Amino acid sequence: MIPYFPKKISTTAIYLYLGSLAAVSILFIRHAMSWEFILMGIMWVVGFFLLVHTCSKKWSALPKKKFLLNIAFTAFGLRLAWVIFSYIFYIEKTGIPFEFSAGDSIGYWEDSAWLATERWPVIRHYLFDSRTTVSDSGYVLYLTYLYKIIGPNIFLTRVIKSVWSTFTVILIYNLAKRNLGEETGRLSAIFTCFIPNLIFYCGLHLKETEMLFLLIAFLDRADYLLRSKKYNIITIIIPVVLAISLFSFRTVLGGAAVFSFVTALLFTNTSVVGRWKRILLIAWGILAVTTLTGGTITNEIQATWDDRETNQEAKRSYQTAKGNRWAKYATGSVMAPIMFVMPFPTMVDVDEQYTQQMISGGNYVRNFLGGFVLLAVFSAIFITKNWRNLSLIGSFVIAYLGIISSSGFANSERFLLPALPGLLIMAAYGVSLLNAKNYRYVRLWYYVVPVMVLGWAFFKLGSRGLF
Repeated sequence: MIPYFPKKISTTAIYLYLGSLAAVSILFIRHAMSWEFILMGIMWVVGFFLLVHTCSKKWSALPKKKFLLNIAFTAFGLRLAWVIFSYIFYIEKTGIPFEFSAGDSIGYWEDSAWLATERWPVIRHYLFDSRTTVSDSGYVLYLTYLYKIIGPNIFLTRVIKSVWSTFTVILIYNLAKRNLGEETGRLSAIFTCFIPNLIFYCGLHLKETEMLFLLIAFLDRADYLLRSKKYNIITIIIPVVLAISLFSFRTVLGGAAVFSFVTALLFTNTSVVGRWKRILLIAWGILAVTTLTGGTITNEIQATWDDRETNQEAKRSYQTAKGNRWAKYATGSVMAPIMFVMPFPTMVDVDEQYTQQMISGGNYVRNFLGGFVLLAVFSAIFITKNWRNLSLIGSFVIAYLGIISSSGFANSERFLLPALPGLLIMAAYGVSLLNAKNYRYVRLWYYVVPVMVLGWAFFKLGSRGLF
């Protein structure tokens, strides 16, 4: 088992990125990204792979407490630095401390800043009574009460986001360690610490950072409940409350989380989850979720599922009408097989998609690590056959990505983000399985990644008739 990220793979990933970036910029020079976004991409990719190799090797032998302190301070420091930089950068570029073409983020801030001045009856009516859906209500409620304490302070809110994201890194360590061992737990935490996408969202006013914290907290507590020999009403209530909170952030996320827990109950080894405990938890969980969520969430989930094909078709038609001629081919059956490695990085300047260009380096990292995810899935099913150890994490990732692939947002980085922590755990497990025999598959992946990068640039421009 490899306890760290090999230097050879790290340097290869960097060289492949620099070569792909140069090729895209030269081939499509009229639509090359600005120098600012090019530098950001290089910073994300070089920083990630160099730091992951260095820290995973340097910290592999540290005592647990020392390792967790190092990872926590590093994660928070990086996120705080990005919050400061992005706050200034956005003001310089847009005139306000919000991202390019900001929509939802400004809406969240305006709603919560107003509600912070109101009493509970007004808050309840606006967020719950006057709506037919519950998605987003949890995040606005959180911001409302946060602003009652600190005021509508945009910068401080993002500093607090850095704290939540740091806790997410620690929870990833606990979850991965419990399922796949100490070495995989540490590498998973290091991946999560340095992955650009999670750092990036700390500088935005969107709900993703808090939502991911709640998601990983749910998976961690659900996994603890499954494996604990002693459990009580508190250890059962906590994952139920966390699951319900997910519905108030994104309905399909809560549905996928509950599905993963039920799947883990059914397939986790009997030596871990006894027969009577399995029956008790299934019955109690169904009763609790049914009682506490009520009809609104159930109806919203049903409506989302019933409208999935209509929504996808509407999204594709809208994109086609705006000039994206090839969008109609991005159907669920086409996107589903490649969801483990999505989204592709946008390395060309088109349709003023500046946020996508800013995070293109992070998406490249996801593409590259996707090879190790595939290796982990293949090994767990056909070689080591320990797929039951991944039943909770894997079933959530598959369920959520399956839902997104059937929607109109199959390549939306924001909508794919909730699957990222689980994919990072699977990628870390794939790295730990490396040996001389299966390394040849990684070498093949070195050819696949540049093809994906170049192919996506060709698709982005060609579908708009720009060359």
